Amino acid sequence: MNTSDPTVQPVPASVVEQVDAADVTLSNPKRAVISLGSNLGNRLETLQGAIDALEDTPGVRIKAVSPVYETQPWGVEPGSQPSYFNAVVLLKTTLPPSSLLERGHAIEEAFERVRDEQWGPRTIDVDIVAYQDVLSDDPTLTLPHPRAHERAFVLVPWLDVDPEAEVPGRGPVAELVGAVGQEGVVARTDLELRLPE
Repeated sequence: MNTSDPTVQPVPASVVEQVDAADVTLSNPKRAVISLGSNLGNRLETLQGAIDALEDTPGVRIKAVSPVYETQPWGVEPGSQPSYFNAVVLLKTTLPPSSLLERGHAIEEAFERVRDEQWGPRTIDVDIVAYQDVLSDDPTLTLPHPRAHERAFVLVPWLDVDPEAEVPGRGPVAELVGAVGQEGVVARTDLELRLPE
């Protein structure tokens, strides 16, 4: 990890120890889907920074990054916040869901995300949408994400990188996109996120 980069927080020692032996080979990795969103500051740069920070995590390897989409904020009055840039990342990981969540929160904190209000504006949002085929109603981390199946800003970029994807317990992403529609989810073909090398 590049410790000179102030936007990347160190992974807690407990997590490093947990996956240290598996970091090179990623023995028996699990598939995870991460949704990213930003509507404050340099949105594209922040999304790329979050992707790079995920890749810098021991036990995580990013396999695909979706195109960038611009969307209106969810759950607030139109025009009350800047629009979002959204993307979805597919990764393989040896981290358990709880440690992946911990890393996501550390990345949010590194980019100074503020949690003053529900549906409030944010520099970065890092959500675990799905982890393998796990179904869990744990209030700390519900899997799959409890609203992913109704959010076009998650489903549309996810479909781009995995046309055969399914939301566990909810069905194929392609069918869910058909049900919720794509209104307000605008492809930003002028922008691009890099897959870490």
